[in-house]
Amino acid sequence: MGFEKGDHVVFHDKHSEYDGETGEVTQVSETMFGDSTYIVQFDEGQEAGIPEDALEAAEE
Repeated sequence: MGFEKGDHVVFHDKHSEYDGETGEVTQVSETMFGDSTYIVQFDEGQEAGIPEDALEAAEE
């Protein structure tokens, strides 16, 4: 599926303080293996290096 800069997403990572929060994708990077990782900005900060499978599209 993939996400683009500006997309709103819900982050799922039980080890993160942002688990379950909705944020905005601010940067998309591609790893040397061809996978995308994301930087997502939340109200209280940001999380970097997020794999695609930890994100889902937020309801508009």
